[in-house]
Amino acid sequence: MSGELTIEIRSLESLTGEERAQWNGWAAADPDLASPYFRVEFAEIAGRVSPDSALAVFRRDGAVVGYYPYQRRGGAILPVAAPMNDYHGVIGPKAMRPSLGEAAQLLGGARFSVSGWVGTASGGVSGESFRTTIPEEGGYDAWYAARRQAFGKYFKDKERARRSMASELGELEVQIGLRDPALLDELIELKREQYRRTGRHDVFACGWTADLLHALMAHEQADFGASVAVLRAGGRIAAMEFSLHAGQRFHFWFPAYVPALARCAPGIMLSMETIRQGADLGYRDFDYGFGGETYKRYFCDTVQPVVEATILKPGLGAALNGAGAAALALAGGEQLAASVRRRWNVIEACEISTAGRLKGAALATRTALSKAAGRWAAA
Repeated sequence: MSGELTIEIRSLESLTGEERAQWNGWAAADPDLASPYFRVEFAEIAGRVSPDSALAVFRRDGAVVGYYPYQRRGGAILPVAAPMNDYHGVIGPKAMRPSLGEAAQLLGGARFSVSGWVGTASGGVSGESFRTTIPEEGGYDAWYAARRQAFGKYFKDKERARRSMASELGELEVQIGLRDPALLDELIELKREQYRRTGRHDVFACGWTADLLHALMAHEQADFGASVAVLRAGGRIAAMEFSLHAGQRFHFWFPAYVPALARCAPGIMLSMETIRQGADLGYRDFDYGFGGETYKRYFCDTVQPVVEATILKPGLGAALNGAGAAALALAGGEQLAASVRRRWNVIEACEISTAGRLKGAALATRTALSKAAGRWAAA
């Protein structure tokens, strides 16, 4: 790409009305940037809540070619609101915006880390995000008929589970688009219980992450926002999900369900009904995020490539990081090393105190080694 690339660091609060319009115009013009995470509203709200947030403005020969909102955690540079930010990248014209490597080099820092980069990138680990696309003609019914034909046994099982759940617990009711702070608090507590049960880092323990969800839900705008969906059985909550939406994109974000009802797959039922009701409201792309559970493949007919990468500044830090990863690989294999790295990225992004990071790191290491020991014992 021709032209000298330069960078200016500013606060997200400094964006002018013209710059905000340019940002959202670029995002709207590029299908790869259709996720709500690329909207200027998400960056501005996250910048007010997430500590040490800032904005990188990239220019080529003096003309703005990209915006990248980020946060610092010690010497590390992470996407703004990480680990709550599922997709990230430079917002700008595709032919002109910086690549991952260029952005990392100009931003500096001891480490530049991303988990769901959308855009040009060399190196890193490639992955896929999964989406359900509802056809304009036929809507939800046409989509569901096609999925049921492709995966008949799976969806017949879910239909049977729904009838059984209604028979056992009472009438099923689903509401979407709810903006009740009390419901959101209940969902967050369900997620925190899940983290404790599974030994994963509690992303809500630090405080600002819960504040972010509340701030997004409180934001009033016709084509951007966040809300809660709820499945009730016999009048009692069985499953909930917090989602982010913009334009025609609906992003499933934080699901939770009552553990005692796991046999009924209440989360799957809630997702299916959310898609049905959401399609009636005009949403066409339902985003399940990248990687994760295999059930997504039964629902999704569209994939988008994303990249997970960590770029280290040359020197002692890079050498130590490489040595640590090598030691973990020897101890438990590459899978264990990757697991610990991902867990550390989450901890580092959440926790702004040294004590919080140390506590989280100790739990992550114990959990990873315990799982590895279980695999060794079974081998």
